[in-house]
Amino acid sequence: MSFEDIRLAIQAWASAGYLPEALAYGFVVNALLAGLLIGPVLGGLGTLVVVKRFAFFSEAVGHAALTGVAIGILLGEPYTGPYGSLFGYCLLFGILLNYLRNRTGLAPDTLIGVFLSVSLAVGASLLLVLAGKINIHILENVLFGSVLTVNAQDLAVLALVSLLVLGLALPLYNRIMLASFNPQLASVRGVAVKPLDYLFVMLVSLVTVAAVKVIGAILVGALLVIPAAAARLLSQSLKGFFWLSVLIATCSTLAGIFLPIALELPVPSGAAIIMIAGLAFALAAIARGTLPSLKGNLG
Repeated sequence: MSFEDIRLAIQAWASAGYLPEALAYGFVVNALLAGLLIGPVLGGLGTLVVVKRFAFFSEAVGHAALTGVAIGILLGEPYTGPYGSLFGYCLLFGILLNYLRNRTGLAPDTLIGVFLSVSLAVGASLLLVLAGKINIHILENVLFGSVLTVNAQDLAVLALVSLLVLGLALPLYNRIMLASFNPQLASVRGVAVKPLDYLFVMLVSLVTVAAVKVIGAILVGALLVIPAAAARLLSQSLKGFFWLSVLIATCSTLAGIFLPIALELPVPSGAAIIMIAGLAFALAAIARGTLPSLKGNLG
């Protein structure tokens, strides 16, 4: 069954009164399908981001997407989906950053700050060149997300990236987690720490770029971090940590997409998603501070 068949079936059920009226519109269904694809992946991968303390890295890759868009438009790619330049630039950004982190001995936050600043400077310069050729609202969509523009091509890209990330990350999840917690112990046990590190960087870059259309370049890194941070406050085991992060990320994504549309709120999808995830984190922090049973867990 294709995405088109699923969308038409949901629209038919909504028109018949079995589902909320907002789901009678195709763009709403497309947006929610996008959320169902990317939310669980961001939540699961976010657990590794939090454990590896790569939050700043995921933010940097998200911001680098703006430069990737500018390069793509300059090279003649369609402005609605310059995926070639987006994936190419952000993957190169992440791999080169990780390579220099291993070679130079500089603190990760210092190196990321350098890369992020230079990348934004290049992107701003290119966007100034393109300012007279493109609609400024296109850039707003890239920065803050736009569920109204999610189409079949975007869903196909999200599905492909989600399957690729799940296919690579799930079989190696325990090894990556061990290498994140204790690289020295992982090496002793025969885990290829450096190759897994590069794989992880590539997976984060792919997921970040794929989610830009829904969440926006500025905020996509936050959805890798906030659900996992909330889950870590509440979880009593690594398994619970993983699944709770997936649940929070997925619910935040779907609610952030659907509620502004259903309630006709003038709020970008990315901002709504992150505010709901932030609320979940606040509730988790309150629960952690007030419930003695949560003391001494993974947090």
